[in-house]
Amino acid sequence: MTLLPAETAALAIRPRLPESPEVAIILGSGLSDFADTLTGQVIIPYNEIPHYPQPTVPGHVGKLVYGNVGHLPVLAAQGRFHYYEGHPLEMVSLPIHFFRCLGANILIITNAAGCAVTEWNEGDLMLITGHMDYTFIENAHDPVVLTGEPYHSQELLSLARTAANEAGINVREGIYAWCLGPTFETPAEIQEIRALGGHAAGMSTVPEIRAAAEAGLKVLGISCLTNYAAGIRDQPLNHEEVLATGQRVQETFARLVTGILAKLGP
Repeated sequence: MTLLPAETAALAIRPRLPESPEVAIILGSGLSDFADTLTGQVIIPYNEIPHYPQPTVPGHVGKLVYGNVGHLPVLAAQGRFHYYEGHPLEMVSLPIHFFRCLGANILIITNAAGCAVTEWNEGDLMLITGHMDYTFIENAHDPVVLTGEPYHSQELLSLARTAANEAGINVREGIYAWCLGPTFETPAEIQEIRALGGHAAGMSTVPEIRAAAEAGLKVLGISCLTNYAAGIRDQPLNHEEVLATGQRVQETFARLVTGILAKLGP
């Protein structure tokens, strides 16, 4: 029987891990430092994983870091693959099936996103309560907002709210819009995304959410609102700003994610 790429990758990497991870985390642009907080680390560069490509976007390190939060085994991915990098959707979602083959039951997926809400602030963290596909790759009609199970675990959202409250972190909640990239969205596109119910826009995450739901993983999404989306403020957009804001909120982000993982521990 021919193995799928995710199965081949898992078979190659599993012997290097002390035990199966219960939680997998995808760390978005500028958020990779969270992996440094894990104890008992095993670091595996992507180029040592069969079928894994290398990320090409600044801020995406290209390493897996296995470790623990308390007694909870965690696998953190420092970097992701984007559709706009030229990867087919099957490759974009390959890590999700790889995590599942390794034994993960929960996916925490994070990203850097443009804020479409004038009253929110750069550096705010947003729990993703729903998503829309604004790429028009598969559907030429108005995007539909999808909330709730199986895409967004209500249990994990509740845990995240509690963890944020206990840590004194004021989190936002909203709808994430997946845009095609690699260019930033136009003011007109952001205006339409807002009209459709969106609160933040980015160039990733939704394909992984879909794959995780198909694979039976519980999913929690967190956006770091690293900049205002086009047209929200009278200022130019650039990726350097995204990375700088991600670095600035690393400590807050780490406290939130660690608090969530602590509530998932045995």
